[in-house]
Amino acid sequence: MSRTTLDTPPTAPDAHAPLSHGLKQRHLSMIALGGVIGAGLFVGSGAGIAAAGPSIVIAYAVSGLLVMLVMRMLGEMSAAYPSSGSFSAHAERAIGPWAGFTAGWSFWVLLCTAVGLEGIGAANIVTGWLPGTPEWAWVALFMVVFCVANLAAVKNFGEFEFWFAALKVGAISLFLVLGVLAVAGVLPGTDSPGASNLTGQGGFLPHGSEGLVVGLLASVFAYGGLETVTIAAAESQNPVQGVARAVRTAMWRIGLFYIGSMAVIVTLVPWDSKEVVEKGPYVAALDHLGIPGAGQLMNVVVFVALLSAMNANIYGSSRIAYSLVERGQGPKALGRVSAGVPRVAVLVSCVFGFVCVLLSYWRPDDVFPWLLNMIGAVILVVWIFIAVSQLLLRRRVEREAPEKLVVRMWLFPALTWVALAGMAAIFVLMARQPDTRVQLYSTGGMTLFLAAVGYAWQRARAAR
Repeated sequence: MSRTTLDTPPTAPDAHAPLSHGLKQRHLSMIALGGVIGAGLFVGSGAGIAAAGPSIVIAYAVSGLLVMLVMRMLGEMSAAYPSSGSFSAHAERAIGPWAGFTAGWSFWVLLCTAVGLEGIGAANIVTGWLPGTPEWAWVALFMVVFCVANLAAVKNFGEFEFWFAALKVGAISLFLVLGVLAVAGVLPGTDSPGASNLTGQGGFLPHGSEGLVVGLLASVFAYGGLETVTIAAAESQNPVQGVARAVRTAMWRIGLFYIGSMAVIVTLVPWDSKEVVEKGPYVAALDHLGIPGAGQLMNVVVFVALLSAMNANIYGSSRIAYSLVERGQGPKALGRVSAGVPRVAVLVSCVFGFVCVLLSYWRPDDVFPWLLNMIGAVILVVWIFIAVSQLLLRRRVEREAPEKLVVRMWLFPALTWVALAGMAAIFVLMARQPDTRVQLYSTGGMTLFLAAVGYAWQRARAAR
């Protein structure tokens, strides 16, 4: 298979593309800070706690270490070659056009589907506040608002994400402060729970290693969305500096927001409390502290997190599609740019997302579950492309353009291989669990199909 080299970048590189550079450094900084606080943390962590009990802290720590390695590898490549195609462009440069095609289009499907899912989640919250209102209408409203915002200018995406991220960071920081005070027994009106919730109700590992495995798999997919900052960096005023800063602070952000909040929750609230799943772990923890209105306020934060994810995924999907087209790997219409925005790509991504919403109503028992299973393990496929690309590109960059290594992967190549081994282990664990096994096979089928199409496309272009 042919490969591009550092001296021969992918066709029509993003550096010469007519995208605007409307994202300011404050936008990128807050996207990096708030991007780790995704809807998966607020919404999906309850199921992980119910499965793993207090050992969910270990699950998030292990998966968090893997994510840190992935972000470091991606940051190294993105700082060297900022691109709206991010890992897709890096995979093409390192492995070949078929790899960029596969990674890019699989991620596009994931993001577009996620737009619909997050819209449904946000609409569920609103219908709880306003009973009797149609859920689909709220989803359509959210979709229109963010579609119009993204069509207008990239700075609109940046402004939305700046304020969304500011609210998320402020809320979870306040939650952590209150939680630590409560655990220490110095919060007025509360007594320290000590270690009772960590050792009671079946102990630290109430469901044994199997529960820990389920919690680990749930925690891995809660980290989705961290890649957005490397996509957005290409449209910022100083992409190299922005990526470098985001990657270098990833460790403490993951440790504080994910692992720290899980530790506070399982210390304060019994892991088997039904409210952890029904209300969500953050709302359950605040209700347990008896702070008036705090639980409902956290529902607002969850709502904002879902809207933030919708906005980010509309942006990310449109830029991935645009980059693929610029590299000759998609319909040319998607690459049309107006006022610095790939508006056709934005529209198509939004339409695909809303079709997913309609499928959840029209075909909830067959087509919609199939679609969800198909995207179930895409993030792991993307991470593998990132690791393999970094493994191949690092030596070439050192040899041909060492000055571009502004960010360096730790202990290369040892930790890159460790990350790949971790991803392989997660695949094995998914194959052992009945629920995730279906996702693994469905995602594998889509990946193989896209790889075959991408390779055929590559061969056809080479024969011209």
